[in-house]
Amino acid sequence: MARVKGGAVTRRRRKRTLKLAKGYYGAKHTLYKKAKEQMMRSNSYAFRDRRQKKRDFRKLWIARINAAARMNNISYSKLMHGLKEAGIDVNRKMLADIAVNDESGFTALVGQAKSALNDN
Repeated sequence: MARVKGGAVTRRRRKRTLKLAKGYYGAKHTLYKKAKEQMMRSNSYAFRDRRQKKRDFRKLWIARINAAARMNNISYSKLMHGLKEAGIDVNRKMLADIAVNDESGFTALVGQAKSALNDN
């Protein structure tokens, strides 16, 4: 078999990895083997955290809604149940935004939720 010279391909692959590892601390941004190991680890973290970010934001929204609800003398779970009973279909992201930016609007929603709970 003929000899294959793959230097250009190998160099291109290594340069690509080192370019992605730019900004890493120590040998991880200069040595190919260490950079490759760190890139594999970084990519697995990125994959995991793209999913975890959704959970974290949901937790944040719930904490904000709960804090605003308790300022209006109702718990988070009762508020959500009351909104469902009242037929108000608003997601947690929007509800948290209303709680932070429009206190009077949130108070009105709480009032509707409380009246729906009292009717049942």
